Amino acid sequence: MPANKPLPVRACFLGERLNLRGLPEPAVTLGPLTVPAGEAGMAVLFRYGAVVLFNLTESEQKNFLKDLRPRVESPLRRMETEDVQLLVVGKQPEGVTPEGIGIADLALARLQIVAIALARSVALAYYENAMASAFDLIEPLARRLESPRGGGRRLRELLRHIGGTLLVLHKMTGRVEIQDKPDLLWDHPEVERLYLHLENEYELRERNTVLERKLALIHQTAETAVNLMQNRSMLRVEWYIVILIVFEVLLYTYEIWLKR
Repeated sequence: MPANKPLPVRACFLGERLNLRGLPEPAVTLGPLTVPAGEAGMAVLFRYGAVVLFNLTESEQKNFLKDLRPRVESPLRRMETEDVQLLVVGKQPEGVTPEGIGIADLALARLQIVAIALARSVALAYYENAMASAFDLIEPLARRLESPRGGGRRLRELLRHIGGTLLVLHKMTGRVEIQDKPDLLWDHPEVERLYLHLENEYELRERNTVLERKLALIHQTAETAVNLMQNRSMLRVEWYIVILIVFEVLLYTYEIWLKR
């Protein structure tokens, strides 16, 4: 890859999981899995559903993603993407600049650490959008719960949708492991400062913490709704029993009155 001009980088979040076994392209390295792509580019692939493409033209990107599609489990209807320019800055400070991401050189470890940060960021972007959709359902759910007649099919549909969103988010966020230190840093401590800078600039830890709190809130709200529905159902059954008992008492009283 040329070092004398900005390199286009695109991070894509494709789906729930990537099956990386038996790729036709020979791997450059396995941690994380890196393969050649296009005429003079490469791709870094992650099992949790992300891929980061370096120095690929638009047509090369489309062809690579098309070939990768059969390996995507539960693909998204519309993939999440994040684009940035990569700049070689030599001895200048590495990190995010108004022009893009500056790195000292095009050493593989540096490219991979950039890929890890961007892959985590684009995955978080997808989770944030999914969480926003789930939060949009919280207000109508709360209104249903406030109503004395707040049960019924609509409430069950809201809970079913929220439950499905929670399940997907639980599965996917557990795989990305945003808070964990990349394994690459154990073998290449020289790029740790670059990663920490990217982690800070993209607010990876902060965004993950906010997501976890929102996830807990939605889970708590859904759990409260289920408990209220169960209590209302039990109360309704109890009223049926009371009415039945009253009816039997009245019937018994009527029979006694007739015998007189």
